[in-house]
Amino acid sequence: MIAGSINLDTIAAVHGTADNIVTFSSEGYSTITVDLSHLNVDASLFGTTSALISGVAYAFAKRGGNIGGFCANVASSVFKGSGLSSSAAIEVLIGTIFNDLYNDNRFTTTELAIMGQEAENIHFGKPSGLMDQIACANGGVVGIDFKNPSSPIITPIAVDFADYGYNLIITTTGGNHADLTADYASIPQEMRSVAALFGDSSLRDVDEAAFLSQIGSLRRKLGNDRALLRAYHYFEENKRVDSMIQALENRDFASYLALVTESGSSSFRYLQNIYSPASASEQGIALAYAMTESFLDSCASNGAFRVQGGGFAGTLEAYIPIERTADYFSHMEKLFGQGCCTVLAIRNLPTTRIR
Repeated sequence: MIAGSINLDTIAAVHGTADNIVTFSSEGYSTITVDLSHLNVDASLFGTTSALISGVAYAFAKRGGNIGGFCANVASSVFKGSGLSSSAAIEVLIGTIFNDLYNDNRFTTTELAIMGQEAENIHFGKPSGLMDQIACANGGVVGIDFKNPSSPIITPIAVDFADYGYNLIITTTGGNHADLTADYASIPQEMRSVAALFGDSSLRDVDEAAFLSQIGSLRRKLGNDRALLRAYHYFEENKRVDSMIQALENRDFASYLALVTESGSSSFRYLQNIYSPASASEQGIALAYAMTESFLDSCASNGAFRVQGGGFAGTLEAYIPIERTADYFSHMEKLFGQGCCTVLAIRNLPTTRIR
């Protein structure tokens, strides 16, 4: 996988307390308190920040880390439910606070990311992967190899899109993916169902040639065409990511752009994470695809676009020539309204305490 940390931040002013209570005040939300004496999974708290705090604290304690109370006043510029990793940002922030206040920063950024994922999977009730947390924790653009999920291989990639004359732009389509857990969960579940037919737990362990040669019998056994399409996307996307990393390392930005759009097309056709089947009338990302494609075709500009994050609703990412950025904003605002577009930059610093 390839991922990047962006300049939309989740920050907190924090002080430790002598008790075991976390007081978490986030701008625009009600203040919450969490008693760290009680860290068991509580299904009634699924999807809440309280669950994330408890989950991260539990992950620290499980590893022999220290936990303790604190008061945090939090502000975030990450759009909630947009595919920009708002929950991962909160998880990494909480982990960074525990790490700094009570553990002398002995846990690495990768360990903080893994603890965040555990909190999201177990206490928060969402079966997320680890990519978002690693991007938030490590900063910059990174290539990630998950062959060993407990010790992923992270390759930093130095890149500034402005050096090539492009802005990275996200368009908020008005959809909110906060309640689409079942749609997200279906992707790894269906991929694992294909792997299981080969006696494996992950598609990573399945040979692509064997998959393609047996696809007819797989279809009859599985009875799920979408699972096969998603598996096909998985195999091809892994090869694409390797090519994308190589293109960036070789400063071949034209090839990188072509691969980004190819990846987005595969997400639409094969991964099928552009809209929720349960809400087929809401297809904001598909409309954003069409609008961006029409823009790039009409102005003969080079560029690229794909769904941002886990998909199903939320945002589109696009690489647009700097000199055409204002035109692109106007083009997209016709459909999604003023302020729908935001220019992003890569944040190269890891999660950190500012002193």
